[in-house]
Amino acid sequence: MKAFYSDHVVLHLPLGHRFPAEKYRLLREQIVREGLLRTDEILPAEPATQAQLLRVHSANYLERLAQGRMTEREMRRIGFPWSPALIERSRRSVGATLAASHTALAETVGINLGGGTHHAHTDFGAGFCVFNDVAVAARELLAQGQVERILIVDCDGHQGDGTAAIFADESCVFTFSIHGQGNFPFRKAKSDLGIGLPDGCDDRAYLSALEAGLAQAFDESDPQFVFYLAGADPFREDTFGRMRLTKAGLAARDRLVFGACADLG
Repeated sequence: MKAFYSDHVVLHLPLGHRFPAEKYRLLREQIVREGLLRTDEILPAEPATQAQLLRVHSANYLERLAQGRMTEREMRRIGFPWSPALIERSRRSVGATLAASHTALAETVGINLGGGTHHAHTDFGAGFCVFNDVAVAARELLAQGQVERILIVDCDGHQGDGTAAIFADESCVFTFSIHGQGNFPFRKAKSDLGIGLPDGCDDRAYLSALEAGLAQAFDESDPQFVFYLAGADPFREDTFGRMRLTKAGLAARDRLVFGACADLG
């Protein structure tokens, strides 16, 4: 198994910034410390190319980002101050998902330790998301003829609104998001299947809803490839989440998703 990372491009945020960017490095170090993967199985990602990003994002958006010509309002919507490091790291985050997806084609599973930037739309970023890594990787696999049907299972605590909007008119990509209904984004996009859960949702209620949602999503999409966004924010102690899942509940969630994938054969 291989995992890819982009935290080697250090994102220097203002003192007191609410986004914990160091979590990705800490996760990578913990994985090595616990012996879950060897150091030679955790690889730095190459940046996504302009051509790859253009599969999803507009040329105008990419040009203004690269040149630092975003408005203050646009950067507030993203949630980060503009810097060359932000653009480089964001490109490498997409590159990590591209590498993980090609690894999965060859080896069944591939991992990006810092992806899931599902609030990024075609021509704007939002919610700490600059580029939509899964959307770019999905379009890449489709364009290359690697697969014809893709399912995106988004278990982040926030709805994958950017992903849903990008693929709204594409029957070859099925978007399934299970999230906190009262959490960001407050104006939800229309997923192919969306399950909004109440604040304080616990393990039992979450897992019941997820199991039913997975059965429906796999039945309706008949996927050849699955992207799984394993967000940690449904955890009961997460700063940005409003759910009450335990670590055991998150582990059970992951088993449900991987079990559904394994059933495909």
